Amino acid sequence: MDHAVGSSAPVAARIGPNAVIRLEEALRAAAVDPAPIFARGDVAAYLPTPPDRMVPEAEVSRLYGALHALVPTPAACRIADDAGMRTGRYLLERRIPKPAQALLRLLPAALAARALLALVSRHSWTFAGSATLTITPGNPVHIRFDGSPLCREVRADVPVCDFYCGTFRCLFRALVSERSAVREIACAGRGDEACVLEITW
Repeated sequence: MDHAVGSSAPVAARIGPNAVIRLEEALRAAAVDPAPIFARGDVAAYLPTPPDRMVPEAEVSRLYGALHALVPTPAACRIADDAGMRTGRYLLERRIPKPAQALLRLLPAALAARALLALVSRHSWTFAGSATLTITPGNPVHIRFDGSPLCREVRADVPVCDFYCGTFRCLFRALVSERSAVREIACAGRGDEACVLEITW
C-alpha cells in the first residue's frame, strides 16, 4: 500500500551534511574544481570547514543548482550520482547498525526491501527536507518526492535527482540484492509534476 511521509523536519527544513560533503568529494574525484560551484551556491565556507551537522535545505538546493549551472548536464548527473553512492557507503559504514545490515541480507529480497523502506520512511526528513515522500513498495518500488530540494533550482531536459539515485542504489545493492537498479522516471527539474525513483532487482 502506498504511504506518504509528511516532513517532520523543523520549521526551517534541513538536510544531512552528506549532500554537501560527498558532493565535494565527487567533484574532486572527477577533477572538477568545487570552488566556483560552492561559491555560486553561496556555500563557499563549507570548503575549508565541512559541515558537521544538518544544513539548511535552501543551501543544498542552491549548491545542486550551481552544479548544473556550471557543469554540463551529463557530467553533473554523474557527479551527483557518485556523491549519492558515497553517501550510501557512509551510511553503511557509520549509520546503519551492522546487526541490522546482517539481518537484512538474510531476508528474501522483497522482505529486505520492505524493511529498508521502513527505515527510509522514518528518516526521510534527513535527506528530503520539506519534500513529501510517498513510497509504493513492490518490485518495482516507487519513491515519489513532491518538492525535491535537489532540482528546485534546476531546469534540464533529463531527470537530475541523481544524488538520490546513487544513494538508494548503494543501499539496495548492499542490503537487498546486488542486481538492484535505480532510475528516475520523472523529475520536477524536467517539468514533471514530481520526482519519482523506480527501484528494481
